[in-house]
Amino acid sequence: MKKAIALALVAIVLAGCNTISGVGRDVQKAGQVITGAGGR
Repeated sequence: MKKAIALALVAIVLAGCNTISGVGRDVQKAGQVITGAGGR
């Protein structure tokens, strides 16, 4: 269930970015979210 939510968030974030640098920032933020969720 948590993986599905994380993947949905990643998809939303990636859909919202417009540039390559934006993709990098979005992927980094998504990684932080996933890492934080894994620590709980």
